[in-house]
Amino acid sequence: MKRCDWPKNELALKYHDEEWGVPLHDDQKLFEFVVLEGAQAGLSWDTILAKRENYRQAFDNFDVQKVARYSDAKVEKLLQDAGIIRNRLKVNAAVTNAKAFIAVQEEFGSFDKYIWAFVDGKPIVNRWQENSQVPATSQVSDAISKDMKACGFKFVGSTIIYAHMQATGMINDHLVSCFRYKQC
Repeated sequence: MKRCDWPKNELALKYHDEEWGVPLHDDQKLFEFVVLEGAQAGLSWDTILAKRENYRQAFDNFDVQKVARYSDAKVEKLLQDAGIIRNRLKVNAAVTNAKAFIAVQEEFGSFDKYIWAFVDGKPIVNRWQENSQVPATSQVSDAISKDMKACGFKFVGSTIIYAHMQATGMINDHLVSCFRYKQC
């Protein structure tokens, strides 16, 4: 069975085979990826995958309403949690992003409607032959990043947004030789 060549460990293989590139339309899961992709900035995705369950516990299973109400004391408690990335800017960004996420939900009816509108509600399907062809950004990720920043989101640069689009199936960047390409 052929697959993309980036997954190198059991967690990454499971993530690749079951989640990566699958169109996602659940606001709670989309918020989870906003937080996790922001936490990943400057680090490997493998590091985040290894801490994902800890993030779910620490961030109330990514309940956006709860995260938006986190107090300074809760942020300080999170910064002591070795199970997550203890970076003050990233933890504060999760709270800021929860508030911005709720504002987007209120304006558009859901975050799903907002984010998927950038791709007309259907995934962009690429036809990469090898990993070196897969870009880090695109015109669409540039536009989403710019708009999300204008909405008050943090840690949403174009590279982070491109990774978010890959993770949530807005882009199918599985290699054409990967068994998941046609499935996604």
